[in-house]
Amino acid sequence: MNIRVGVDTGGTYTDVVTATGNVVKLLSTPGDPAAAVAAGLQLAGGTETLAHGTTVATNALLERQGGRVALISSEGQRDVIEIARQARPSLYDIWADRPDPLVARHLRFEVTGRMDSKGKEIVPLGSIPILPSGLDAVAVCLLHSDLNSDHEVRVERALSGSVVVVRSSALSPEYREYERTATTVADAYLRRSCAAYLDALAALAPHVLVLTSAAGLIPLEEAAARPVSLLLSGPAGGVLAAAAAAGAAGFGECVTLDMGGTSTDVCLIRGGRPEPAAERLVAGLPIRMPSLDVLTIGAGGGSIAGIDAGGALVAGPKSAGAEPGPCCYGRGGTRPTVTDADLVAGRIPPDGLPGLGRLDVHAAGESLAAAGVSAEGVISVVDEAMTQAVRAVTVARGVDPAGLALVAFGGAGPLHACALADALGMPAVVVPPRAGVLSAVGILAAPRQVDLVRSWPDPADHEGAAARAAALGAEAGQAAGGRVDRVTVGYDCRYAGQSHELTVPSVAAFAGEHAARRGYALEGAPVEVVAVRATAQVDSPVEVAALAAPERRGRRSGPAFIAEPDCTIWVATGWTAEVDPSGSWILTRGG
Repeated sequence: MNIRVGVDTGGTYTDVVTATGNVVKLLSTPGDPAAAVAAGLQLAGGTETLAHGTTVATNALLERQGGRVALISSEGQRDVIEIARQARPSLYDIWADRPDPLVARHLRFEVTGRMDSKGKEIVPLGSIPILPSGLDAVAVCLLHSDLNSDHEVRVERALSGSVVVVRSSALSPEYREYERTATTVADAYLRRSCAAYLDALAALAPHVLVLTSAAGLIPLEEAAARPVSLLLSGPAGGVLAAAAAAGAAGFGECVTLDMGGTSTDVCLIRGGRPEPAAERLVAGLPIRMPSLDVLTIGAGGGSIAGIDAGGALVAGPKSAGAEPGPCCYGRGGTRPTVTDADLVAGRIPPDGLPGLGRLDVHAAGESLAAAGVSAEGVISVVDEAMTQAVRAVTVARGVDPAGLALVAFGGAGPLHACALADALGMPAVVVPPRAGVLSAVGILAAPRQVDLVRSWPDPADHEGAAARAAALGAEAGQAAGGRVDRVTVGYDCRYAGQSHELTVPSVAAFAGEHAARRGYALEGAPVEVVAVRATAQVDSPVEVAALAAPERRGRRSGPAFIAEPDCTIWVATGWTAEVDPSGSWILTRGG
């Protein structure tokens, strides 16, 4: 019997869920993340197949703990990663800087040789530069290699055996040189950090699958060869499971709210499907890899609260994490956190959280008083930060949140959901079964997946693009092993003259999507196709519905908390909680 286990490693907790519904929740081990995974698997009884979501790639990029890498670019293009786009990270902050490039200037090299904008060679490839020793990897990104990879392949062959080579035409064959270069450099930069961690995972189970940012599982070896695809690994699993749980409860249109110990992730669900994204900004860098359109902010249960230099109360983005954790954990924490505020406000039962035992209400209160903040103030500030995040994925995209449910999960999400729903006029809050470990549930139930994308050189040739998409779909199906449950294709489209695209399932669907997102459609205007996409999926043998929590019963009216083994739910004043036949708590106003 193949025992399957899903594991989500977060900044505070590591969650383990087995296919039989057993749950283990234990504190993460930031110094050695694999140690908590190993301990969780042992407590769960071992595994044959480990499906894993990880924050290792994200943390390595945020903390600049990657490898020493070089860049080989086309002549005259070595500084593209530093020049970037001429956009300021914060329009009115004169002290805000763009992130430093991941490759120092003395490690950026150029080669002669040039392809034109149609992929035709106009200057032959020149000599390959001699690289210094001690490199972990080299990124190769040449002009228009998304249309013709010949020069990049020749550079790779020349360097093969002396250094790990990451070429943009294999990793992210899409146009826009800066974004393609930034993505390729990030992948090279992450190789060393991720390889060490993934090697440690390989010793824990015979079969290891890792979740990508696009919410699909890939083999361990592929994850190690493409670490940049893991930057939104854990959050993607939670979105998958939340969408499934909300759909089962009758809410196909919703926003997911995943509030953990370190951060909060939100994602728009339309028609039961999470919104995709062709590019995400991570640590200030554009990453052009298929992903779910998840927005992450530094607001979690462990977010540290205090008074800033301007005299304002703030919560986050710094977090107490798992070590030392909030003051109420009794593990040496001295600075107040959101969890301390929730405890003092009576939203969390003092008899404890998983793996911690009884919480110290007195220590939590003292820390808040010492910092000059109140529990209510901290809760109000963090609620407002999350409200703005939900607005960013709804109102900013032309979607009225008043017509959506809020799906709350993570250890802290159900504590704050009612306040967000009130602020946004959302009619209901859905708290799925296994809410506190829902990301691990989603990882366990995620499909095996292959995502492919290719630039399309003739924007006006829609029939050719459709034929290329079909061929790419067949290629994705073969890469997935031949037996697939579904293949979908997409097109990156724009009106002629626009500089950014929308991904749509067909060119005919573009006008409607543009009207929904941008508020208008241009009747009769030519539509361009700049890239085609394909995804092949093989379903997991485990379904989200099969991993339901122990039976929920009763009806609660606020104010009240509902303590569950993996999370605590706060039913605010004026709200009522009832159990849906699908197993989710449904919180609504009144009743």
